[in-house]
Amino acid sequence: MDFEIDEKMSTILTMVNEFVERELVPIEQEMLHGDPETLQALVVAAQAKVRQMGLWAPNHPVDLGGQGLTMVEHGLLSEALGRSPLGHTVFGAQAPDAGNIEILHKYATPEQRDRFLRPLVEGRIRSCFSMTEPETAGSNPVLLATTAVKDGDDYVINGQKWFTSSADGATFAIVMAVTDPDAPPYQRASMIIVPTDTEGFNLVRNVSVMGHVGSGHASHAEVIYQSCRVPQANLLGPEGGGFVIAQDRLGPGRIHHCMRWLGIASRSFDMMCERANARVISTDGDTLADRQVIQHWVAELDAEIRGARLQTLHAAWMIDRFGAKAARDEISAIKFSVANTMLHAVDTAIQVNGALGVTDDTILSYWYRHERAARIYDGADEVHKTSLGRRILRRYAPAH
Repeated sequence: MDFEIDEKMSTILTMVNEFVERELVPIEQEMLHGDPETLQALVVAAQAKVRQMGLWAPNHPVDLGGQGLTMVEHGLLSEALGRSPLGHTVFGAQAPDAGNIEILHKYATPEQRDRFLRPLVEGRIRSCFSMTEPETAGSNPVLLATTAVKDGDDYVINGQKWFTSSADGATFAIVMAVTDPDAPPYQRASMIIVPTDTEGFNLVRNVSVMGHVGSGHASHAEVIYQSCRVPQANLLGPEGGGFVIAQDRLGPGRIHHCMRWLGIASRSFDMMCERANARVISTDGDTLADRQVIQHWVAELDAEIRGARLQTLHAAWMIDRFGAKAARDEISAIKFSVANTMLHAVDTAIQVNGALGVTDDTILSYWYRHERAARIYDGADEVHKTSLGRRILRRYAPAH
C-alpha cells in the first residue's frame, strides 16, 4: 500500500498547516475567554481568507466546488485542520455539515440539491443531523421511537431527539424517523429533511456538556418534533433507507473523526514537549525534559500516535481501494483505538503542563472537556469492540 500524495495535495497541506498556525491558533483565546459575536466576526474574516486562497470546502466533490479528495487525502486534511478547534469550521469542512453534504450529494433530488445542498456547500446556511434520542439506546438504532406518519402528501413527525449537534442557528435538519414500524428492523426508518422554521420543530435547549452550554455551531440541542409536518418530497433517498444512508454517512465519517483526533493528539504532544523543555524544576537548571519519566512518556506517546496514524491511513486506503464495507474491521478498530490515543495525549500533556494544563490559558482543558465524548458518539467503544471481536472470532470458528 502507498500513502504518498501528489504535489498538489502536498501544497494544500502545507498551506493549511501554515494557516492554522498563523491565523487560527491566535484567535483560540477569543473562543475560550471572549464573546461569541467577536469570535464569529474573526471566524468570518478567516473564512474570507480561505476562500481567497481557493481552499473553501476542499473535502467535497469537484462538482460541488471541492478538490475531489481521496479518503487518504481527506484524512490528512482533517488531521491538519484538527490542530485547532476552529480549523474545520473556517475551511467549510465542519461536522455535521460535512456528513450531511455527503449524503445529500448521493441521495438528494434535483430540487433538494438546489434548496439545501448548494447553499450548504457555499457556507450560506448550516444544517444539523437529528438521530440520537434520550430514551432509546444509541448503540441500537432499531429502537428509534421518533415516527413519521404519512398524511396526504406529507409526513407528520413526532418524537424527541437530543445531541442534535449545531441545531442552534441551523436552517434544516436531516431527521431519522420510523416510517414503517412493521418492516424488517433495518428497513423501518427513513431520512427526512426538515427546515427548522417548520411549525412543530421545537429547539428546547442547548444541552450543557461538561459545564458548557455552547451556542451556534458549537452546541448540542434537545429537539422535540410535535406534529411537525413536511412534504413527502423532503424524503432523502428511498423510504426505509435510513439505516443504509446512516452507514454511508458514518463509515467514512469515522476516518474524518480519527484524523481530526490525531491532529489534536499531535498538537497536544507538541505542547507537552515544549513545556517539558521550558519548565525549570531545580536550582541547577534541570527541566522536566531531563527526567526519565518524562522521556518515557514522550517515547511511548510518540509511538502510540505513529501507530494510530498509520492504522487510520490504512483504513482510509482500504476504503479508497475496496469500499467502506470491505474496511469494516479497520473502521471499527480505529474508532476506539484512536479515540483513546487522542485522550491519552491530551491527558498526558495536561499532566506535564501541571496547574497550567487544567486552566483555560491553553487549549488542553477545552479538548479534555469536549473530546471525552469521542469514546461515545458514532458508536461507543464497547459496541465497536464487540462487533469487531465477534467478526474476528467467527473466522476461527469450526465449520459446521
